[in-house]
Amino acid sequence: MLSHLLIKNYALIEHLEMDPDKSLNTITGETGAGKSIMLGAIGLLMGNRADSKALFNPDEKCVIEGFFDVSGYVIEHLFEEEDLDYDVTCVVRREISPSGKSRAFVNDTPVNLEILRRVTSQLMDIHSQHDSILLGSNEYQLQIVDTYAQNEPLLRQYRTDYRTYRLKQEAYEHLLNETAMMKKEFDYNNFLYEELQKLELQADEQELLEQELTILENAEDIKERLQLSADYLDNAEQSVVVYLKNVVNNLNYVSRLTDRFSQIRDRAQSSLIELRDLANEISTEEDHIETNDSRVETIRERLNLVYQLQTKHAVKTVSELLSIQADLGKKVSKILNSDEELAVAKSENEAALQQLMTSANALSVSRREVNPQIEKHVGSLLADLGMPNASLKINMETGKPTNNGIDTISFLFSANKGVKPQQLKNVASGGEFSRLMMTIKYILASKRSLPTIIFDEIDTGVSGEIAIKMGNMMRDMAHSHQIIAITHLHQIAAQGKAHYFVYKDNSGNRTVSRVKKLNFNERVQEIAQMIGGNNPSPSVLKNAKELLSPKASS
Repeated sequence: MLSHLLIKNYALIEHLEMDPDKSLNTITGETGAGKSIMLGAIGLLMGNRADSKALFNPDEKCVIEGFFDVSGYVIEHLFEEEDLDYDVTCVVRREISPSGKSRAFVNDTPVNLEILRRVTSQLMDIHSQHDSILLGSNEYQLQIVDTYAQNEPLLRQYRTDYRTYRLKQEAYEHLLNETAMMKKEFDYNNFLYEELQKLELQADEQELLEQELTILENAEDIKERLQLSADYLDNAEQSVVVYLKNVVNNLNYVSRLTDRFSQIRDRAQSSLIELRDLANEISTEEDHIETNDSRVETIRERLNLVYQLQTKHAVKTVSELLSIQADLGKKVSKILNSDEELAVAKSENEAALQQLMTSANALSVSRREVNPQIEKHVGSLLADLGMPNASLKINMETGKPTNNGIDTISFLFSANKGVKPQQLKNVASGGEFSRLMMTIKYILASKRSLPTIIFDEIDTGVSGEIAIKMGNMMRDMAHSHQIIAITHLHQIAAQGKAHYFVYKDNSGNRTVSRVKKLNFNERVQEIAQMIGGNNPSPSVLKNAKELLSPKASS
């Protein structure tokens, strides 16, 4: 339940705090005093969109904070799923900065609006004028049936199966489309693949072939220059090796005279060995160089094929051609094995659909079972609220699977005897809508474990004895739920365990909305004014006191 509410710097509210009773709380006040503003602030806690224009002081941030006692309500799993700290006192806070930036917190942990809505939807249920519009929605009507039937476990299982089915269906349809597209391209892709495969390309062969071709095309020139190089080093009479041998001999002589020249001699000796080895290697390379016109032609043909394929596939390397070959191979293989793959995907899709329909049928059976109970229960309550001839008929049809099942629910309503039930929007007046909505909220309250239920003028269009009975229904609901009712009717206001009065304070430079918890005598005065105007007579005051005395002793 809501144990404490703080509203700062919102609309006409500068600072407001209240501690609602755990039972039935009634809120009254003149039109425009700020009751709807309070509801708007609570709506921000529920995740409604924020607007910086709603700030009382545009230079300060707005803060709305709610403290909720959630002991006894099994919602720990929700906090665990969202990675939030759990405590029996849950603190929900919403802040709006002057720039319009909004932030939300649950137990001091920042959360986005989606998580905020998920948490607070388990803490509060607000009935407003918008709910009367929603009541005409088939989806909302389906939610009513599911809540009454307590179908949450069945619905959770169905939605799990529905998500699985959609994934399997999308995978199968994607594979069908992909296979159809690839079959159209199969002949061409297979031709390209075989063309590449036939060439038996090697990753580094282009570079090796180009290098070999360069050598073969310049073989005579290379051979001549290698031979000259070898001659300069070792074969000619005046070769480098001959001169270097003379250098070594001279250094051998002087090094025998003194060790001072030993290091130079050793270096010369090493150079001589290196040059002889270099000369031998050049000679060996020269021996291996041959002219081979046949090999030149073979390499040119091979490289021309490589170049043509590179141009064809708009690439520059053999590695890229091999990558394309691998991709084409996969596509060709996929088509060759597509029948088997499609069969597996189809089987998985059909199995998922079968499981989905099992869950859907279980949900449908549960809904069909409770529909007559809802019709009977609503009819009985409407009779108590002065509509003995009213009837609610729940029409249920099945169709294709959606996120909510295979069922479509339609509420058909008749307020008068002999009139065939029709769509709600065509037959219900404002007062009739209010009474119908009250009965639905009343029967759902026994099916849900919501800590707090807020009614925003659900008594629109009713008065007299009917208003008393609606007040009694709220009081009954308050035995197991915290009820906060914003009302204009004294019959309902008098039923509250706690009574709050919202008013405008014009004592300062600016009008502000304030709220006050009324004591017994103040309640008598307020109820009397609701009955008889600003200057109630003694008899009206007595009547107000009689209305309150059985309920309020504080």
